Amino acid sequence: MEIGIIGLGSMGREMARNLVAAGHTVTGWNRSGGHIDGVRMVEAPVLALQADMALTMLSDDGAIRSVLMDTNLLPRARPGLVHVVASTISVAFARELVELHRAAGVAYVAAPVLGRPDVAAKGELNVLAAGAPAALERVKPALDVISKRVWDMGEEPPTAYAAKIACNMMITMAIEAMAEAVVLTETNGLSRERFFELILGTLFGSRPYQTYSRNIIDNEYQPGFKASLGLKDLRLASEAAEQVGRTLPMLAVVHGRMNETVDAGMGDRDWSAMAALTVDP
Repeated sequence: MEIGIIGLGSMGREMARNLVAAGHTVTGWNRSGGHIDGVRMVEAPVLALQADMALTMLSDDGAIRSVLMDTNLLPRARPGLVHVVASTISVAFARELVELHRAAGVAYVAAPVLGRPDVAAKGELNVLAAGAPAALERVKPALDVISKRVWDMGEEPPTAYAAKIACNMMITMAIEAMAEAVVLTETNGLSRERFFELILGTLFGSRPYQTYSRNIIDNEYQPGFKASLGLKDLRLASEAAEQVGRTLPMLAVVHGRMNETVDAGMGDRDWSAMAALTVDP
């Protein structure tokens, strides 16, 4: 399959490498340039749209709007292209993208992912896919390469982004829960390591608890997923709740806590650094 990739940051690079290794022909465009073995780099994003499938992995709504919409690239895409947007974007912007793709005659598949760059490198992302069944079927061979599972989120692309935003919201709630639990246990003489051995072996053994408990134990928050990006996703969750007239109290707490983390100068550290505000104030 001929695949164009727009956005070759820490996640997009790993996706591109795996697609090349699987035998796909990959063309890439990146705002800051760069080189990836096996990927034909092009000077304009419209050239990445001249393929069977284009995968966009830009950072946010604004980046996608700037690269693809403000320059009116979609009508210049190769006929029959399926455009897969793997970025985490707002539900409102996803609805706008549905209409823009329909007007341009380009099939649109939402495919935000669960997983950090190390997971992407292994081709073990969880892909939350939504779109027309025929379009999903066409791109599934490529999505299978980058994932350990493609989860069917239905036919409406905005649904997939709502699910992704909800997942990230729940991870930050887990980080804050662990931090507050450490306050209770450590101040009463139980080490972090022993406490987390207990919870990982009993109640909470999922990957977020495994990954972020180690960061809290070591008080080490090297970036895997930056706090600044976590703050963006929590903002998207807050906006989505406001749009349907609902109040989510726990979301308000972790959104505020992540904002404090970024304000404290930790925006480039891992988003689990928010735990440090509670555990090591």
